[in-house]
Amino acid sequence: MLLRTLTGNEDLTDTLTAKLETILVVDDNAYVLKVVTEVLLRANFQVLSAENGANAIQLAGATVERIDLLLSDVDMPGMSGPDLGLLLKKARPQMHVMLMSGGDNGNLLVLNYGWAFIQKPFVAAKLVEMIIAVLHSPDRSQAGGHEFDTRKDNRRVAPKT
Repeated sequence: MLLRTLTGNEDLTDTLTAKLETILVVDDNAYVLKVVTEVLLRANFQVLSAENGANAIQLAGATVERIDLLLSDVDMPGMSGPDLGLLLKKARPQMHVMLMSGGDNGNLLVLNYGWAFIQKPFVAAKLVEMIIAVLHSPDRSQAGGHEFDTRKDNRRVAPKT
């Protein structure tokens, strides 16, 4: 189980500093989505939740209020977390993005996108602590994925005459 240590029963008293920021949580695993949502609600966040990228886009489009953070699983059917982050950042450039995964691609995601990453499994207190840090840090988002592709700069530019 990816979240075996995230039971929702952890003591969050030291991390309850949320100021009702809104977090959009997206995960195709219903158990993970439920537990993460419950943890964030207990930590005094407002939470929107969606089980896939398409539903997250629809929910974000219907939400007039500010969405402060997208917390998305990386690997989901239909649309990946990074693709969802790029799409939602176009409409909400002030939104922070944090990705989560049980896979080992977190360092590449941070490098390519400048977004925060948390490895599953994680404990509730660590998740809340990291979200608070991300929300209160400057956004370091990058265009994502292509800036480290050396092939993009191989095009020939005609010299100026």
